[in-house]
Amino acid sequence: MASGGSGDGDEPEFQIAPMIDVLLVLLIFFMSTITKQVARVDQSITLPVAPDASKRDDARDESIVNVRWNAAEKRAAFTFEEQPYERLDTIVPVLAQRQKTSGKHRVVIRGDRLLPAEHINLVMAAAAEAGIADITFAASPR
Repeated sequence: MASGGSGDGDEPEFQIAPMIDVLLVLLIFFMSTITKQVARVDQSITLPVAPDASKRDDARDESIVNVRWNAAEKRAAFTFEEQPYERLDTIVPVLAQRQKTSGKHRVVIRGDRLLPAEHINLVMAAAAEAGIADITFAASPR
């Protein structure tokens, strides 16, 4: 953005205010989208380590199911979209609807490192019942 000079060879002035406005709008946009993603992730889960894991494909539509293991009670706690669930059959209709509208919906399972495999199988069965074959497991690179 240059302003007209006096015509006698002066350098045009660079207007920085419009650039700052655009950058602030982009910053707010990215902060709002990242906040939505972070809210779906349970930070209290200790993910298993997979040093050779590939990075996540952000272009896909996905649902995140958090499975936290309570070692003291020997019990798993399922969380889907910030809501705790005792039984996973209640999320099957939601997943089925998303699969129907998207066609390429993915379920991401964030299971605790100490979680017994039978609880992961329950999440996989719920995804399969909803017609979703694309299941991904979250892991930490280190």
